[in-house]
Amino acid sequence: MLGSTNIGRRMIMEEAQLVVALAGNPNSGKTTVFNNLTGSRQHVGNWPGVTVEKKEGQFVFEGKVIRVIDLPGTYSLGAYSEDEAVARDYILFERPDVVINVVDATNLERNLYLTTHLLEMGANVVVALNMFDELKTREVDIDVPRLSKLLGMPVVPTVATRNKGMKELVAQALQAAKDGVKEPLKINYGKEMETELAAMEQEISSNPGLPDNLSPRWLTVKLLEGDEGVLKWLNKYPGLERLLARRDEIVNQLEGIIGEDIESFVADRRYGFIGGLAREVVTRRKTAEERLSTSDKIDRVITNRYLGIPLFLLAMWVVFQFTFTVGDPLIGWIEDFFEFLGGATGPWLEGLGVSSLISSLVVDGIIAGVGSVLVFFPNIFLLFFAISLLEDSGYMARAAYIMDRFMHTLGLHGKSFIPLLIGFGCNVPAIMATRTLENKRDRMITILINPLMSCTARLPVYILFTAAFFSAHQGLVVFSLYLLGLVLAVLMGMLFKRFLFKGETSHFVMELPPYRVPTLKGTLIHMWERGSIFIRKAGTIIFATVVLIWVLSSLPWGVEYASQESILGHIGSFVVPIFSPAGFGNWEAAVALIFGILAKEVVVGTLGVIYSVEGAGLTSVIAQYWTPLAAYAFMVMTLIYIPCIAVIGVIKRETNSWGWTGFAVGYSLVLGWLMAVLIYQVGMLFGLG
Repeated sequence: MLGSTNIGRRMIMEEAQLVVALAGNPNSGKTTVFNNLTGSRQHVGNWPGVTVEKKEGQFVFEGKVIRVIDLPGTYSLGAYSEDEAVARDYILFERPDVVINVVDATNLERNLYLTTHLLEMGANVVVALNMFDELKTREVDIDVPRLSKLLGMPVVPTVATRNKGMKELVAQALQAAKDGVKEPLKINYGKEMETELAAMEQEISSNPGLPDNLSPRWLTVKLLEGDEGVLKWLNKYPGLERLLARRDEIVNQLEGIIGEDIESFVADRRYGFIGGLAREVVTRRKTAEERLSTSDKIDRVITNRYLGIPLFLLAMWVVFQFTFTVGDPLIGWIEDFFEFLGGATGPWLEGLGVSSLISSLVVDGIIAGVGSVLVFFPNIFLLFFAISLLEDSGYMARAAYIMDRFMHTLGLHGKSFIPLLIGFGCNVPAIMATRTLENKRDRMITILINPLMSCTARLPVYILFTAAFFSAHQGLVVFSLYLLGLVLAVLMGMLFKRFLFKGETSHFVMELPPYRVPTLKGTLIHMWERGSIFIRKAGTIIFATVVLIWVLSSLPWGVEYASQESILGHIGSFVVPIFSPAGFGNWEAAVALIFGILAKEVVVGTLGVIYSVEGAGLTSVIAQYWTPLAAYAFMVMTLIYIPCIAVIGVIKRETNSWGWTGFAVGYSLVLGWLMAVLIYQVGMLFGLG
């Protein structure tokens, strides 16, 4: 929420009086602005028809209810990726009252490229010139009033991490909405192209079927650029057939004159306009270019070709050490709570006259099953907290840059490493993030290897088994599993590149945002956004699964609960020979892996239901029936084998192929089994059993 008494402190349940869209480059601070404006009054969903994340929220300012739409972060509105298409289509067809364009003041020319797109489209724009405080340390001045005058729109200096400038920004947005849309920006594209633009623009603007609120000039420019989205859209309108048919002829003629493709020519002209604008408003002191910024000095070490990867691995190790050192005492308290709850609930239900069957469902099924998973939520939230710190500081962008050279061995570039990093949180959004990769081959390889990234859903399994056998080295053992997943992803990527997706490596220029001090508020919001998914799973998928497991453990009626004679015992006994070479030849482990396909957290929940214990009690049972070597092999199997059902679903959506989906399931199952067997058998040879 904005730090102003004029901003409403309560939710007004009525239709928004003003709709504001937030647009900006990645790393521009757009999300921080969104969080400042809406606070906790926001929700996340998906845009209709696509899997791109949609964030929106509300706040009240001077008695007006304002709805805020956080558009996906993009560098332009060319619609080459789904994120760009979503952002562009929303601005074009939903027509928000105002678009607040969040611009990184320290990287003005790069960020203003998106601004030119917005202004050419005819959007009603207000610029939030963010990170304005960092200009001083860089010895750079920006003439804000002149920039506003030259762009023909309000420009407001902001420091989103300190909640500065938010009130002024909203006030300018309200005024812009009142003033209405100004004339679209017209960039001069040179005599030859302007002549063709004028003729084509006249033909487009005279078509009665086109909406009045669209800029004919912008449509004409996009048509010449060959924007597929605009071409498909214009094809729907009768009367433009002749123009569309002549489009290729006009483009060929222009390209022959200017000596390059239209798309590159238009981009150069836009940057030329931006460069001239920057010369008018930006002043750099003489010493500024002679002096390295703090970010540059840090990068000399962090991105060093020899130190970069070891430092990244060290950072990940520190993250896991932090997660377990701080989280383990909290887990102990939650374990005590669930043990007390289970011990007290049984007698209480008996005192109420509840049947032993229902009592068993509540105590042995729900409390033991769900409780065995929920005890690990401190570690999961702490892991997300640490990762959010690294992301908000700018370090994760460096990790992708560091891995760029290494990723080229897979036929990929460093940008592909970003979805892999996201996979450490959850493989579902990680696979969805591959749509930012322009090359289909890059997307396919990244999608196929992404499930090998150890998501936090596997973390409860790791915590349970490391607590039972490796308590003195929990952080190191879990780190080894994450590292193993990364190494296997690299090896499989190399195989896929060589045998399935042959072709040249694509190239991409990595952008490194400046280092920033993360805000506690922003970090906590990011932690909660991700961690709350774990809690929701516990209340839905995991709850339903543990009830099902309890039923299967109790049937047929009359058998001993969770015995080998139960339906669950028969299922486990049938498949247990497959896993015996890997060291976990007990039916309980087999069943846990089967149900783990629904959600990896269910592996722990299943064991909790079968053994009718949770927390420290479950750890003791595991230590009694397993060996350290078998436990490690089991964790490796959990890491690699079949992705959860949600990941399988998103692979199908992103590849649009049941064949590739089946391949992803099949190869991961075989690879998981082979690795678990290899680790166990080699360990036995060395006397580690």
